[in-house]
Amino acid sequence: MRATPGSHPLIRAAWIAAVGLLSTGAALALMGSGGRLLIVLIVAAFAVFVAGYASYVIRHLVFERMVRSAERALDDADVDRARRTLSPLLAQFPDLPLVQRAAGRTLYALGDPLSAAALLEKAARSFNDDAVVAATLVASYAALNRGGDARRASALAPRHADVRLALAWSELVALGGDRDVGAAMARELRDRADVRANVPRAAMAAALSATAAARAGDVAAADVALGDVARTRDALPPFERAFIGYLEGVALRELARTSDAVAAFERAMAAAPGTIGEALARRERANLRARLEASTASQ
Repeated sequence: MRATPGSHPLIRAAWIAAVGLLSTGAALALMGSGGRLLIVLIVAAFAVFVAGYASYVIRHLVFERMVRSAERALDDADVDRARRTLSPLLAQFPDLPLVQRAAGRTLYALGDPLSAAALLEKAARSFNDDAVVAATLVASYAALNRGGDARRASALAPRHADVRLALAWSELVALGGDRDVGAAMARELRDRADVRANVPRAAMAAALSATAAARAGDVAAADVALGDVARTRDALPPFERAFIGYLEGVALRELARTSDAVAAFERAMAAAPGTIGEALARRERANLRARLEASTASQ
């Protein structure tokens, strides 16, 4: 395993050779000899060192470009490309915060919130006010049903819209969540300009509002919010559509519309297989079916 992204055995060998050449030159100078050979040794040492350093910098820049490429793929919801890019980097550099950040985001997107949370907790030590790290970490804990951890992680960037959305989801759905706080956050988020101006954020805020209204027994408000979700659903990319479909199913489940909830979960599963939305929808569909079967068996 390489110690740093730019290192390579040949580069280390070049630096060792440069030191050796300089040491030989120094020994000749101490003996009062060398002349032209001393100049040749110094020039050669300098050339070898510069070549090694230039190679190191180029390799490091290539590494950073690969990480940025993976981050862009995540921003474009192309999780497969992000995974292909990051898998070898994570294997080689699991302790680098830049890799931990990108890999944590990727693993969450691929439906592995437990591994994502472990990596993002480490990355947060270096990216301690990074809204992307904070939002993904809060979402990971929400997906894991760990409301207390989600609340703690939100302190990294507490006012950012994506962090607030993830925390509202956790408070409304996760174990240990504060449902009243989550409902208040959902109302707040629906009115935020940076949420209304972004289609995925607006869809998530609407789905959370539907869940909050359903929990409060306000069927009319829940239906209005679900209507807003339905109007934006098809405009979302598959990755986002799967996650919003999961949230839609949760709201419908809270309204006791079981068949509609199952249908929403199944739409989410079909929208983007192998993603967090599909994983969450699959889990909730299985839980809902298990409860229905248990209820039928007890009658």
